[in-house]
Amino acid sequence: MSIRPVFGLLIAAALAVGACSGSSAAPAPAGTAAPAGTAAPAAVTIADFSFSPASLTVAAGTTVTWTNNDTTAHTVTLDDGSASSDDIASGSTFQHTFSTAGTFTYHCRIHPTMTATIVVTP
Repeated sequence: MSIRPVFGLLIAAALAVGACSGSSAAPAPAGTAAPAGTAAPAAVTIADFSFSPASLTVAAGTTVTWTNNDTTAHTVTLDDGSASSDDIASGSTFQHTFSTAGTFTYHCRIHPTMTATIVVTP
């Protein structure tokens, strides 16, 4: 058997593997919507005794994840009483799914001056 056909097969296999790796795939354009029936994930960071962003707009059905990047524990307590976290330790997260439209203000029970808003659209 000649080396040339084997070498050609090796190159073809390497190209096929490279195409499947996803390393050359372009990222989705910014603002790309989630597939119908699903909501894109949303995130809030807790740092320097504040929630960031201070106001976040999401679609109904979205799960928001708060990540505590601060050096002390915090909570996420919705002002309408519909949800409240336990103490969120540094490096930990809390999640809540917003199923209905509305404006939801929230605060940290431990540090009441920490406030923010989630606006949920239909």
